[in-house]
Amino acid sequence: MTRLATDDTLLREGEGRRALITGLRGFTGYYLAQELTAAGYRVFGTVMPGEEVGPDMFAVDLCDRDAVAAMVADVQPDVVAHLAGIAFVGHANVEAIYRVNVVGTRNLLEALAAGSHRPASVLLASSANIYGNASVPVIDEDVPPAPANDYAVSKLAMEYMARLWMDKLPITIVRPFNYTGVGQADNFLLPKIVSHFRRHEARIELGNLAIARDFSDVRMVARAYRRILAAAPAGEAFNVCSGTPHSLSDVIEMMGEIAGYRIDVQVNPAFVRANDVLQLTGSNRKLTAVVGDLAPTPLSETLRWMYLA
Repeated sequence: MTRLATDDTLLREGEGRRALITGLRGFTGYYLAQELTAAGYRVFGTVMPGEEVGPDMFAVDLCDRDAVAAMVADVQPDVVAHLAGIAFVGHANVEAIYRVNVVGTRNLLEALAAGSHRPASVLLASSANIYGNASVPVIDEDVPPAPANDYAVSKLAMEYMARLWMDKLPITIVRPFNYTGVGQADNFLLPKIVSHFRRHEARIELGNLAIARDFSDVRMVARAYRRILAAAPAGEAFNVCSGTPHSLSDVIEMMGEIAGYRIDVQVNPAFVRANDVLQLTGSNRKLTAVVGDLAPTPLSETLRWMYLA
């Protein structure tokens, strides 16, 4: 694989090119659109049916095969970042998790492969959840998958399904570990914690405080995705992570210092999942060998950004 040149030489890498982001109004889609626009791409995107659309936006249900095909024919993208999907591990509708994450992705790949304009790079967002409770302290891409919940199984199934299209499309799979930032919904863990401190709540209910995650800043993740789209390392899978784990106790301590007070933490058994992954820490060595150093933002700085937003 060829290492991507530095950002200084790629300020206008997208000049005259069309980028398609599925899930444009999602948390990650917002930041990736900023990255790609700054790099010179004309950014198109999909939103859910019923949402308001603007220029270069399409309201599309990815499970509607014909609608997806029509959208791809209209856009004729040069690069594609497929971010749309159900991303909340605890989503109540299990059938929807599989339908959207697997069938919706297949519809998109089918439309891209059948189109008259072949994209130069297709990025599919999987998840580090596919590794499950790995027995190694740091997870690289060679660790065997062992998904421990329906969300993770759906993402692994999506990866296997995507292999059927790798002879037709330049597909790269990304496995992001946990990441956060301004704009992430409060049903995700770190925004929930930050919002409690912003409201100066006296107490918070959480699950297992020993759970540790490799948290990244969403802006770094968007930067990594943009560089991957430019490098187009087809047929490969990459962890996207900081390489540094933090427990929930660590996060509470950081937020206490940022907000200037200590919150009373109550462990709610309803928030403790029997099949929860206890620790997810990733290696980003393979990724940085292709896209260069991503300069991960310290978690304390990300939390402060969220708190002050």
